[in-house]
Amino acid sequence: MGVRRFKILYQIVKKKVLVPDVMILFEVKAPLVAASCRAGQFVMIRMDEVGERIPLTITDFDREAGTITIIFQVVGKSTELMSKLEAGDCLQDFAGPLGQPSHIEKFGRVVMIGGGVGVAPIHPIAREMKLAGNEVISILGARNKDLLILEEEMQKVSTEVIVTTDDGSYSRKGLVTDVLKEIMQRGKIDLVVAIGPMVMMQATCAVTKEAGIPTVVSLNPIMVDGTGMCGACRIEVGSETKFACVDGPEFDGHQVNWKLARQRSVMFAEEEKRAMLEHRHEGGGCGCGCHQ
Repeated sequence: MGVRRFKILYQIVKKKVLVPDVMILFEVKAPLVAASCRAGQFVMIRMDEVGERIPLTITDFDREAGTITIIFQVVGKSTELMSKLEAGDCLQDFAGPLGQPSHIEKFGRVVMIGGGVGVAPIHPIAREMKLAGNEVISILGARNKDLLILEEEMQKVSTEVIVTTDDGSYSRKGLVTDVLKEIMQRGKIDLVVAIGPMVMMQATCAVTKEAGIPTVVSLNPIMVDGTGMCGACRIEVGSETKFACVDGPEFDGHQVNWKLARQRSVMFAEEEKRAMLEHRHEGGGCGCGCHQ
């Protein structure tokens, strides 16, 4: 008699729409991942058997409840399909924890910078940094008020939180680098951690490199398997080839080849646009009037 194997499905126990049609929060039942994950690590998700693999950094975890919190932005066909799932639905795959955890110690004054959906992975790192005895100053950036997430949660894990929006629709108007420069005038900064759009991380590193402030960034390039086998997530750091999935996702921002990283990040931009258009065309959401 053969061994019967049962497929484990990962149930969504909570769904919260943070920004309608843009950013979604899932709390997923994944006890084994929750038992061993640490701040800075990520999971590889697949919605169903034919779904695309999606790498998402862990936003929070509850070891006792056995749950992992993730936040994703609707940017293509796969994430749009996933955004339609509700509490009670299940994900096919939820592999993790993957990647290297954040290096946590008592540095002194630590500035955490989260841009857009990058605030999500900043959250657990800020919490651990504060628990380690650091002064944690968090800068949250968004294009506008509607796209700002986790402000209350960041207040709980930070010594100070400063919010800035590109259009000035909430708090102060400006870029996260403007706020960073002001904090630099207050005194010594021992470490900066920046996660968000690539242009934001690169701009942050330009400011901190000139001032000699150690800076960590979290890179989320194209990934296929998340275990270092495919090589799709290769980047150049300090003139060496690294794989973001196993060597990262965190790296010394001053050593990253940002030009190459930007080029690789948009390699499949046209294919992604075409897949989204075809998906919406099939569902009548393309806006071309073909289903009228």
